[in-house]
Amino acid sequence: MSALNKHYDTILAPVITEKSTIQSEQNKVVFRVPLAATKKDIKEAVEKLFNVKVAAVNTIVRKGKTKQFRGVPGKRSDHKNAVVTLLAGYSIDVTTGLS
Repeated sequence: MSALNKHYDTILAPVITEKSTIQSEQNKVVFRVPLAATKKDIKEAVEKLFNVKVAAVNTIVRKGKTKQFRGVPGKRSDHKNAVVTLLAGYSIDVTTGLS
C-alpha cells in the first residue's frame, strides 16, 4: 500500500457541524478517523494531504448507543473524531474536496 493511500485511509471525512464550524474560527478542523488511528498518524496524514503544519491533535472516542429500530434492539457503531489544531497562517477549507 502506498503512503498516499495510507493517508486517505487515516482521514475518513470532515465533520461539519455547528460546533466544528465555530472551532474553525480558532484554526481547528474536525475529522472522522478510524478507531485504530494514532495522533501521530493523523498529524502526518493531515500535513501530507492538505500541505499545512499541525500544532496539535486531540482525539475523541464516542461509544455507540444501544437503540431500537422497529422493535429490534441494535447498537450504533463506535467512532473516533480528531480535532486538529493548525499553526497560525494555515487553513483548510473542508467544504471543497481534496484535489
